[in-house]
Amino acid sequence: VSGSRSSKTFKPKKNIPEGSHQYELLKHAEATLGSGNLRQAVMLPEGEDLNEWIAVNTVDFFNQINMLYGTITEFCTEASCPVMSAGPRYEYHWADGTNIKKPIKCSAPKYIDYLMTWVQDQLDDETLFPSKIGVPFPKNFMSVAKTILKRLFRVYAHIYHQHFDSVMRLQEEAHLNTSFKHFIFFVQ
Repeated sequence: VSGSRSSKTFKPKKNIPEGSHQYELLKHAEATLGSGNLRQAVMLPEGEDLNEWIAVNTVDFFNQINMLYGTITEFCTEASCPVMSAGPRYEYHWADGTNIKKPIKCSAPKYIDYLMTWVQDQLDDETLFPSKIGVPFPKNFMSVAKTILKRLFRVYAHIYHQHFDSVMRLQEEAHLNTSFKHFIFFVQ
Protein backbone atom coordinates (compact mmCIF):
# COMPACT_ATOMS: atom_id res chain seq x y z
CA VAL A 1 0.00 0.00 0.00
CA SER A 2 2.73 2.52 0.92
CA GLY A 3 4.50 1.83 -2.38
CA SER A 4 1.57 2.94 -4.50
CA ARG A 5 1.00 6.07 -2.45
CA SER A 6 4.60 7.24 -2.30
CA SER A 7 4.97 6.96 -6.07
CA LYS A 8 1.93 9.24 -6.37
CA THR A 9 3.25 11.83 -3.92
CA PHE A 10 6.73 11.89 -5.38
CA LYS A 11 6.49 14.23 -8.36
CA PRO A 12 8.71 13.91 -11.42
CA LYS A 13 11.76 16.12 -11.25
CA LYS A 14 11.22 19.43 -12.99
CA ASN A 15 14.02 19.66 -15.53
CA ILE A 16 15.60 22.87 -16.69
CA PRO A 17 16.60 22.39 -20.34
CA GLU A 18 20.34 21.88 -20.82
CA GLY A 19 22.00 24.65 -22.81
CA SER A 20 19.35 27.20 -21.78
CA HIS A 21 20.21 30.37 -19.88
CA GLN A 22 18.25 29.03 -16.89
CA TYR A 23 20.45 25.92 -16.98
CA GLU A 24 23.55 28.16 -16.85
CA LEU A 25 22.05 29.97 -13.84
CA LEU A 26 21.37 26.64 -12.13
CA LYS A 27 24.99 25.57 -12.76
CA HIS A 28 26.16 28.91 -11.29
CA ALA A 29 24.00 28.30 -8.20
CA GLU A 30 25.37 24.76 -7.81
CA ALA A 31 28.96 25.98 -8.18
CA THR A 32 28.56 28.66 -5.50
CA LEU A 33 26.75 26.14 -3.29
CA GLY A 34 29.75 23.86 -3.64
CA SER A 35 31.91 26.55 -2.07
CA GLY A 36 29.98 25.97 1.16
CA ASN A 37 29.05 29.65 1.43
CA LEU A 38 25.25 29.54 1.39
CA ARG A 39 24.83 33.30 1.86
CA GLN A 40 26.91 33.89 -1.27
CA ALA A 41 25.09 31.12 -3.14
CA VAL A 42 21.72 32.90 -2.87
CA MET A 43 22.94 36.29 -4.12
CA LEU A 44 21.68 37.41 -7.52
CA PRO A 45 24.62 37.01 -9.93
CA GLU A 46 25.74 40.31 -11.44
CA GLY A 47 23.78 41.36 -14.51
CA GLU A 48 21.15 38.65 -14.12
CA ASP A 49 17.38 39.08 -14.13
CA LEU A 50 15.90 38.81 -10.62
CA ASN A 51 12.74 37.01 -11.80
CA GLU A 52 14.78 34.43 -13.69
CA TRP A 53 17.04 33.85 -10.66
CA ILE A 54 13.98 33.38 -8.44
CA ALA A 55 12.37 31.04 -11.00
CA VAL A 56 15.48 28.82 -11.30
CA ASN A 57 15.87 28.59 -7.51
CA THR A 58 12.16 27.94 -6.94
CA VAL A 59 12.35 24.99 -9.36
CA ASP A 60 15.49 23.78 -7.58
CA PHE A 61 13.87 23.97 -4.11
CA PHE A 62 10.80 22.17 -5.43
CA ASN A 63 13.08 19.36 -6.67
CA GLN A 64 15.04 19.25 -3.39
CA ILE A 65 11.95 19.16 -1.15
CA ASN A 66 10.32 16.63 -3.46
CA MET A 67 13.37 14.38 -3.09
CA LEU A 68 13.73 14.90 0.69
CA TYR A 69 10.04 14.20 1.32
CA GLY A 70 10.30 11.19 -1.01
CA THR A 71 12.77 9.58 1.41
CA ILE A 72 10.26 9.62 4.29
CA THR A 73 6.88 9.04 2.57
CA GLU A 74 6.59 5.56 4.09
CA PHE A 75 6.57 7.18 7.56
CA CYS A 76 4.16 9.96 6.63
CA THR A 77 0.81 8.16 6.40
CA GLU A 78 -2.88 8.87 6.92
CA ALA A 79 -2.55 7.06 10.28
CA SER A 80 0.70 8.67 11.52
CA CYS A 81 -0.12 12.17 10.26
CA PRO A 82 -3.92 12.61 10.15
CA VAL A 83 -3.48 16.40 9.97
CA MET A 84 -0.91 18.52 8.15
CA SER A 85 0.97 20.15 10.98
CA ALA A 86 4.27 21.40 12.29
CA GLY A 87 3.49 20.97 15.97
CA PRO A 88 0.31 21.67 17.92
CA ARG A 89 0.30 25.40 17.11
CA TYR A 90 0.69 25.05 13.32
CA GLU A 91 -1.98 23.18 11.40
CA TYR A 92 -2.26 23.73 7.66
CA HIS A 93 -5.49 23.42 5.69
CA TRP A 94 -5.39 23.11 1.89
CA ALA A 95 -6.90 25.49 -0.66
CA ASP A 96 -5.59 26.22 -4.14
CA GLY A 97 -8.09 28.96 -4.94
CA THR A 98 -9.23 27.13 -8.09
CA ASN A 99 -10.43 23.57 -7.42
CA ILE A 100 -10.56 23.94 -3.64
CA LYS A 101 -11.58 27.47 -2.72
CA LYS A 102 -12.46 26.94 0.96
CA PRO A 103 -9.50 25.54 2.98
CA ILE A 104 -9.97 21.86 3.84
CA LYS A 105 -8.49 19.90 6.70
CA CYS A 106 -6.63 16.85 5.41
CA SER A 107 -3.87 14.42 6.32
CA ALA A 108 -0.24 15.43 5.81
CA PRO A 109 0.34 13.02 2.87
CA LYS A 110 -2.83 14.28 1.16
CA TYR A 111 -1.89 17.92 1.82
CA ILE A 112 1.65 17.44 0.53
CA ASP A 113 0.31 15.64 -2.55
CA TYR A 114 -2.06 18.56 -3.23
CA LEU A 115 0.74 21.06 -2.59
CA MET A 116 3.37 19.40 -4.77
CA THR A 117 0.85 18.86 -7.60
CA TRP A 118 -0.19 22.52 -7.34
CA VAL A 119 3.46 23.70 -7.40
CA GLN A 120 4.21 21.41 -10.37
CA ASP A 121 1.26 22.94 -12.23
CA GLN A 122 2.54 26.48 -11.52
CA LEU A 123 6.07 25.58 -12.66
CA ASP A 124 4.71 23.97 -15.85
CA ASP A 125 2.63 27.05 -16.69
CA GLU A 126 4.60 28.90 -19.40
CA THR A 127 2.68 32.13 -18.67
CA LEU A 128 3.96 32.06 -15.04
CA PHE A 129 7.37 30.40 -15.50
CA PRO A 130 8.43 31.10 -19.09
CA SER A 131 11.24 28.77 -20.17
CA LYS A 132 12.02 30.60 -23.41
CA ILE A 133 14.52 33.45 -23.52
CA GLY A 134 12.93 36.85 -24.04
CA VAL A 135 9.47 35.76 -22.87
CA PRO A 136 8.66 38.18 -20.04
CA PHE A 137 7.62 37.05 -16.58
CA PRO A 138 4.08 38.09 -15.60
CA LYS A 139 3.54 41.17 -13.40
CA ASN A 140 2.36 38.95 -10.52
CA PHE A 141 5.39 36.63 -10.74
CA MET A 142 6.90 37.75 -7.43
CA SER A 143 3.68 37.10 -5.51
CA VAL A 144 3.26 33.69 -7.19
CA ALA A 145 6.85 32.73 -6.31
CA LYS A 146 6.37 33.91 -2.70
CA THR A 147 3.23 31.78 -2.36
CA ILE A 148 5.04 28.73 -3.76
CA LEU A 149 8.01 29.22 -1.40
CA LYS A 150 5.73 29.85 1.61
CA ARG A 151 3.93 26.59 0.91
CA LEU A 152 7.14 24.63 0.29
CA PHE A 153 8.35 25.86 3.70
CA ARG A 154 5.44 23.94 5.26
CA VAL A 155 6.86 20.67 3.95
CA TYR A 156 10.22 21.39 5.62
CA ALA A 157 8.35 22.33 8.81
CA HIS A 158 6.35 19.10 8.75
CA ILE A 159 9.44 16.95 8.09
CA TYR A 160 11.35 18.61 10.94
CA HIS A 161 8.48 18.44 13.40
CA GLN A 162 7.00 15.03 12.66
CA HIS A 163 9.72 13.00 10.97
CA PHE A 164 13.15 14.16 12.13
CA ASP A 165 13.74 10.85 13.93
CA SER A 166 13.21 9.02 10.60
CA VAL A 167 15.47 11.52 8.82
CA MET A 168 18.20 10.75 11.39
CA ARG A 169 17.72 6.97 11.10
CA LEU A 170 18.18 7.39 7.33
CA GLN A 171 21.24 9.60 7.99
CA GLU A 172 19.69 12.34 5.84
CA GLU A 173 19.86 15.13 8.43
CA ALA A 174 22.95 16.83 6.94
CA HIS A 175 21.24 16.95 3.54
CA LEU A 176 17.97 18.21 5.05
CA ASN A 177 19.73 20.84 7.18
CA THR A 178 21.81 22.16 4.28
CA SER A 179 18.78 22.30 2.00
CA PHE A 180 16.71 24.09 4.66
CA LYS A 181 19.48 26.56 5.50
CA HIS A 182 19.93 27.32 1.78
CA PHE A 183 16.15 27.77 1.47
CA ILE A 184 15.99 30.18 4.45
CA PHE A 185 18.90 32.28 3.17
CA PHE A 186 17.22 32.40 -0.23
CA VAL A 187 13.78 33.50 1.01
CA GLN A 188 15.36 36.16 3.22
